[in-house]
Amino acid sequence: LWRFGYSARLLKTNHFRTAASNTSFPAVWMLLAQYSGRTPGLFVVVKKNSFFTMSETVEDKAHVELYSPHPEVRGMTLLNREAFKRTVVVPVLKVKKEIVNTLLKSLKHTVLQRPGLKRVVEDPEDEDSRLVILDPHKIPEFSLGEPEQEVLKQLNVRPEVSKYNLELTYENFKSEEILRAVLPEGQEVTSGFSRVGHIAHLNLREHQLPYRHLIGQVIIDKNPGITCVVNKTNIIDSTYRNFQMEVLAGESKLVTKVKENNIAYELDFSKVYWNPRLSTEHGRIIELLKPGDVLFDVFAGIGPFAIPAAKKKCHVFANDLNPDSYNWLLHNCKLNKVDNKIKAFNMDGRDFLLGPVREELSKELPLLKEEQKTSFHIVMNLPALAIEFLDVFRHLLAGEPCSSAGLPTVHCYGFSKHDDPAKDIQERAEASLGTSLDGRCSTYLVRNVAPNKEMLCISFQVPADVLYKRPCP
Repeated sequence: LWRFGYSARLLKTNHFRTAASNTSFPAVWMLLAQYSGRTPGLFVVVKKNSFFTMSETVEDKAHVELYSPHPEVRGMTLLNREAFKRTVVVPVLKVKKEIVNTLLKSLKHTVLQRPGLKRVVEDPEDEDSRLVILDPHKIPEFSLGEPEQEVLKQLNVRPEVSKYNLELTYENFKSEEILRAVLPEGQEVTSGFSRVGHIAHLNLREHQLPYRHLIGQVIIDKNPGITCVVNKTNIIDSTYRNFQMEVLAGESKLVTKVKENNIAYELDFSKVYWNPRLSTEHGRIIELLKPGDVLFDVFAGIGPFAIPAAKKKCHVFANDLNPDSYNWLLHNCKLNKVDNKIKAFNMDGRDFLLGPVREELSKELPLLKEEQKTSFHIVMNLPALAIEFLDVFRHLLAGEPCSSAGLPTVHCYGFSKHDDPAKDIQERAEASLGTSLDGRCSTYLVRNVAPNKEMLCISFQVPADVLYKRPCP
């Protein structure tokens, strides 16, 4: 299920459980394929929010020559494009050139549909004719079926299938076909990568490392616009949220431009954190804000929450401990012409909450009137550690609470490997706050990070009895 990218949580839903309860394993597998929109054994290319997956298909013996490079490329570590050439014999029909288009429409399910390959080639023996290449897997033993013969009869074309030597080159093969031919048999070749501007970011597995430079070059060759491929070489540093990387292929230019939700950002990918998979989540939080609201972004990075909030005419306080992130935040504020709408800080998150956030809330909350619609939001997107910062809200403010409507709403992110991740996140948040959040919070599944590891967002208004330290009577 993980290789399909399909969450096992589906097994818990009533509808699927009912359907699967009295079904054999093969039937359940086909049923799961229906739910996922995929066929067992078929890996589909996914393109969403700049995340790409090089697909892997089941190797059909009948397709092996047409869809596989020359077998001698097995074990290649330095890319030699010439070595991928091979010649395969395919069936062709000889057709007068003036009826080629009509024939292609009439036999569209029989004609070769291989992307990058010509379906029609010149006839070396007759300049008035063309050779139409047929799919060899639909014309077994080079013999036409009755439906095809009937079509040719109506078009007055002789139903004679000839053999044609078709030369395939490196350019004709897809990324996954090239890598499957190169890597050792039986080893997984699927490799997802994130696209960050002109950079492709991979997380290669150990068995792929000897081939990493070849893999990088193949990605550049097969993905227009990508000119640099990097591989993560260590885990993300939870302090600055960056990681060590190795340039596998292309130019070593790691300053790049990205666009997310119609907003442009510039960054040095080697020094700051950027994850294109969070585009939807950034947009979801911004949708919750109204013009005039106040946003405190505790771990702001280069500004994917802060800048769109400022463009929505919110008052924004953005902070990041990483000095490189802080500098790129300032740069992107100017780039998007919101530098006069965002107050930026380069502080530890805890100090930011105890300093500027407390100061602003202490000043603004007592002035709120019942009819005012201003909301205060605090975003804490550091999933490895953010929940540990929630204890800062205990008695953060002094005095009497304002109206409950004015209490700030926290959006705190965390990772969970628990069987019930929503319950786990809530319990950990409650432990930090020192109070129950039952009926007072919501959890949202942001994305699946790895097998049995989820990223979630818990949102809640800070309870008044937590936020305020009442004066002694």
